[in-house]
Amino acid sequence: MEKLGEDKVFYKKMVIIGIPVVCQNLISIGLNLIDTLMIGMLGEKELAAVGAANQIYLIYTVSLFGLFSGAAVYTAQYWGAKNMAGIKRVLGIDYMIALIFAAAVTIITYILAPQIIGLFSKDEAVIKFGVQYIRIASLSYPIAGISMSISYNSRAIQWLKLPTTINAMALVMNAVLNYILIFGKFGAPVLGVRGAAIATLTARIFELLALMTFVYTRKEHPFKATFAELTSFTKALFGNVMRTAVPVVFTEGSWALSVALIYAAYGKIGTSALAVAQVASVVCDLLQCIYFGVGNATAMLIGETLGQGDKERAYIYGRKAIRIVLVLNVVITAIMVAVSKPIVGIYNFDAETSHLLYVSLLAMAVTITPKMLGYLPLVGILRAGGDTVFCMKLELFANMCIAVPIAYIGVMALGLSLPVVMILIELSDVFRIVISLPRFKSRKWINIVI
Repeated sequence: MEKLGEDKVFYKKMVIIGIPVVCQNLISIGLNLIDTLMIGMLGEKELAAVGAANQIYLIYTVSLFGLFSGAAVYTAQYWGAKNMAGIKRVLGIDYMIALIFAAAVTIITYILAPQIIGLFSKDEAVIKFGVQYIRIASLSYPIAGISMSISYNSRAIQWLKLPTTINAMALVMNAVLNYILIFGKFGAPVLGVRGAAIATLTARIFELLALMTFVYTRKEHPFKATFAELTSFTKALFGNVMRTAVPVVFTEGSWALSVALIYAAYGKIGTSALAVAQVASVVCDLLQCIYFGVGNATAMLIGETLGQGDKERAYIYGRKAIRIVLVLNVVITAIMVAVSKPIVGIYNFDAETSHLLYVSLLAMAVTITPKMLGYLPLVGILRAGGDTVFCMKLELFANMCIAVPIAYIGVMALGLSLPVVMILIELSDVFRIVISLPRFKSRKWINIVI
């Protein structure tokens, strides 16, 4: 009876935490798919340009995700221990680092925009469109950083309903403004890629204002803190959080950098390959949203459980999550194969590019199983137990010593097609699985950090 009750608690909390996370990602990536469609209607060069520009935002946001998810190890355990002051101090650390990092990335991106886009394509039109987009969109980076810190910490304390609603409203606003400003609807000027960037900036301003309103008008909200409370963290706490979070930043940052470098390798094939890779990536991310929900929910449940001092239950939760992913792999792969042709029909590409997109989507379907079996142990389990240095070493090697070299060797030395290179890159995830699962079984990853 105890095991049955434990199962009910686990699955109930998995749903409570996981579904809002899945919804957030579905809305975000779904609207990204709409954005990609709208920009794709302008042409392959515009789509390739925005895809290249968004690689910088990917590196920025994924690095922040590393910081916030690493710090959330403390937030989740403080929540389990009912330590509200500790939660506010961790949030203050997140705010400070996010703003400093955002300022640096924004300034560098704005000044070096032509050189950055030039890393992905030598096509002058692609560079021109990319610079137009990124110089406006980069102004949203500091705003997005604060919003992300609130959203990610909301997952750690399991307060997700209203933040998810706000995220959805902001993303819908982004899509509507895209339509109006890209194509000049309802009397607005036709702005093309600049319109897409303005829409993004406007939506992120709205999102931050709405989240702050929610936090500071909600009675007894755990994040409702004065400046003094946010900055009351000690050097010891800051050092402890950074020791946990910085390896995660390097972990996630190396992954995002590897994605950008691989995207640049695809650019060596041609502009069509860049555009196809952008579409295929968004579609794959859309179908993988449910995994992100499982991963985040697992991390929060393990963190909360360790905050209560129960190491055995944390291990059991990790094992249950792996079983869930094994079942999901079969379902999601089948869906990916089924939707490949309809997705190709949405885009107004020429026959050659359309065929490349179709084959690339099938290739991405093949990659789902190794990708997600490599994802969950690192992001959902080991990291939640504070085993962040091990995760960092594994990710750095898998990304920089396996995935990126395979991409460049495949494209530049062997002249392989885009779909074949996509599949070969998954050797990095096979490596992750071979190393991370024994680590999980060893229980060496289980740490109580507060």
